[in-house]
This record gives sequence, C-alpha cells and structure tokens, in this order.
Amino acid sequence: MTTEVSILPIQSVYSIDNRTITAEVLHEEPLIVKFLNVLSDEECQNLIDCASSRLERSKLAKKEISSIRTSSGMFFEENENPLISEIEKRISSLMHLPIEHAEGLQVLHYEPGQEFKAHFDFFGPNHPSSSNNRISTLVVYLNDVEEGGVTTFPNLGIVNVPKKGTAVYFEYFYNDQKLNELTLHSGEPVIQGEKWVATQWMRKKQIRERL
Repeated sequence: MTTEVSILPIQSVYSIDNRTITAEVLHEEPLIVKFLNVLSDEECQNLIDCASSRLERSKLAKKEISSIRTSSGMFFEENENPLISEIEKRISSLMHLPIEHAEGLQVLHYEPGQEFKAHFDFFGPNHPSSSNNRISTLVVYLNDVEEGGVTTFPNLGIVNVPKKGTAVYFEYFYNDQKLNELTLHSGEPVIQGEKWVATQWMRKKQIRERL
C-alpha cells in the first residue's frame, strides 16, 4: 500500500485560539484522529441553543428523507454570527484547510432510537457535487450521551464515545479508493438521553467567496 500525504499535520498538541487541543491518532491511513478540548462547555451549549428552534428532519446528501438517517438537523449560514465565525475559523485551522473550502456548519440532534446507519461522507460518482468532492470531516460532540450514540468505523474496528467538546476527524481524499472506503462510519442509536453534534465537511476546491 502506497503511503499518501495527509491533509492534517500529525501532532500530539495543537495551539489554536489560545486553546490547547490534544490529539490521539486512532488510525494512520486513512487518518482518523480524536481531538480533546475543541470547544468549551459554553460554546457547546450556545450552539445547541442557537440550533434547537431550527431543527428539521435530517436528509441524505441527495436531499432525501430516509430511514438510514433519523436525526434532526440544521445548517448555519457562513459567518452567521460571531459565535459561528469564531468556531468556523478554529475548525478551519484545525482541519488545515481554508474556510473557503467549508460547507456550512451543521448541528444534529438525536433522540433515543435515532441513528445514522453506516455511510460514506464523500459523494458517489453520479452525485452533482462529485467534481468538487468532500475530502475530510470533523464531528464535534456537544454533550455527553448517557448511553449509546457512539461513532463507529466498522471496517477498522474503531468505536468513539461522545464526550462534550471533543471531536473525531477523518480524511478520504486518497487516490486509492480502498482507503477512502475504510472511512465507512455510523452514528449508533442513542439508548438513553440525547446526542448533539456539530459537523464540518471540507471540499477539495473552494466553495465560498473569499472575504
């Protein structure tokens, strides 16, 4: 297997916005990293508060409602308010890509029994956006889940437990499609309590105007 250069420089500690974000590499190729201290408790709660009145039934990438994905969610507009601008800039620095490559920040809410079954984040060859495909994902957990709601990578045997302010990052830009397919992942059903996450997807090419 030929090693391909990662988007993210692999470090144990990242200093961003006067925050010390620590990292644990869960898998090297494809790169999957767990980050601690990405958001403060206050930032997590503010995101939940801003999103909670705007939730709608989640859809798949083709804008379809499906039993594969049973959460509720919403997207923030870019630079919608100072909180979103600050978080987007921090995430952009952490993901090591310009903010112009970012889709709108999405917040998702899962109630007991709700899940996102195993799926890929990159678009298939027939998708309208496949020419400017997604190349990396950051999922930030906004609360501690009482039971269930873990993020799994079934092809790699990785299970990540949601903890407030932490995040899981993964890449799927590789020329070797078999590496990309190893990022198959799921949000397992919540058993007790609820689950809130914020998701940032990055694209290969710029999709926003430079400010």
